[in-house]
Amino acid sequence: VQLQASGGGLVQAGGSLRLSCVASGSMFSPGGMGWYRQAPGKQRELVGTITTSSVTNVADSLKGRFTISRDNAKNTIYLQMNTLEPEDTAVYYCYADRWNGVGVDVYWGQGTLVTVSS
Repeated sequence: VQLQASGGGLVQAGGSLRLSCVASGSMFSPGGMGWYRQAPGKQRELVGTITTSSVTNVADSLKGRFTISRDNAKNTIYLQMNTLEPEDTAVYYCYADRWNGVGVDVYWGQGTLVTVSS
């Protein structure tokens, strides 16, 4: 199972970026998916989650600016980030989970760097 995140880059404050995360692997059908981020010198924090039926939960501090969506046919989730602020600078990690019959396996992507300049 592999998760490949992409779409990061350098953007000016007030701009937008759209991150993508593709989950792949033989017969892999992810359950919940989502995004975390880790800013320099800070702990990893939850950005938001999305279920298989596209019910989303975005961190309160990011609601209104960040939106998560999902394409189950492509095993892909997206993070639309608008009105970006320098404080959004971080490495963004996607994850996917899957029920294995007795518990949940969690898989992580490699992260994609988002840098917001002031």
